[in-house]
Amino acid sequence: MTLDRRITAFSKLGERLRSSLDEQSSGSDSSVEFENLIQKTTILNPWFTPSNVRLALDRWSQTLTAQNLLNWMSSYETKEIESKTVALVMAGNIPMVGFHDLLSVLMVGHKALVKLSSQDAVLMPYLVQQLTQIDPYFEDRVVFTKEKLQGFDMVIATGSNNTARYFDYYFSKYPNILRKNRNSVAVLTGQESVDDLKALANDVFQYFGLGCRNVTKLMVPESYDFQDFFGGMYHFSDIINHHKYANNYDYHKAVELLNGTDLLDNGFLLLKNSSHYASPIGMLHWESYSDRILLQSKFSQDQEFIQCVVGQDYVPFGNAQRPSLSDFADGIDTVEFLLKN
Repeated sequence: MTLDRRITAFSKLGERLRSSLDEQSSGSDSSVEFENLIQKTTILNPWFTPSNVRLALDRWSQTLTAQNLLNWMSSYETKEIESKTVALVMAGNIPMVGFHDLLSVLMVGHKALVKLSSQDAVLMPYLVQQLTQIDPYFEDRVVFTKEKLQGFDMVIATGSNNTARYFDYYFSKYPNILRKNRNSVAVLTGQESVDDLKALANDVFQYFGLGCRNVTKLMVPESYDFQDFFGGMYHFSDIINHHKYANNYDYHKAVELLNGTDLLDNGFLLLKNSSHYASPIGMLHWESYSDRILLQSKFSQDQEFIQCVVGQDYVPFGNAQRPSLSDFADGIDTVEFLLKN
């Protein structure tokens, strides 16, 4: 199968997703099956609210265009290669988080042996089903399994710091990409506009902050006044009405107050002064800086913990959860890995 044919198939998948989302928003009778898919996903994982599932599907519908795919793949030597089987161990923290890996595997011409997270076991089979309807070539290119992975040539596994030890034990003898926990950070200067801070709220709250590209820590100038920051967050105040988010917010607030921690609190988001990048749901960590050059040096030293940096000189505010096809997780070029192993 040629690269052009693969690009055509995935671009048609993007068109199909756009059409289904448009039909659902218009209340078309033909959207019932799509609505059932979203509801089934939400029942399986309450963090995957209908709005968050639609957000993930919409982002991919916009990304999967023929031009985007062609521009992406044009950076590589894309001659036909020997087809191999790539084991994919997918996370389930946000909807469709493993789709980029699956896309990369199929785009270069390999087969995928997929072990889904139990938290995200609905959307990926649906997308593969749609892709197979578009082009039957893909029918035997993706296998989903709940059993022990075997019969593969290389592996891409995404999980927590705890599962990384398991990954290393079982997969170290294969060519691999093994991912652990990472978090994202925002750099504020105090000169941000109202629109900047509102956009930053998307980076903080989309998907309840569960993604590795969600901002979990703020770097702020010394003596920073958080009043404007909280104002920018306000349009996400309804997030406290989600019971799982509210339970996390209440729990961590109680724990920190019992420990005598100084917190800033706006009723739906806690701010805690901490050197750690990872923060609990319902809380952001913050740390002050005095020199932006030294700050960049800190990010370089801590790069194994950081997925992306948001700010005026970094990823634009509001775009943390809008990665391009070339924004690879952990900065490791997945396509290059697949082509060379």
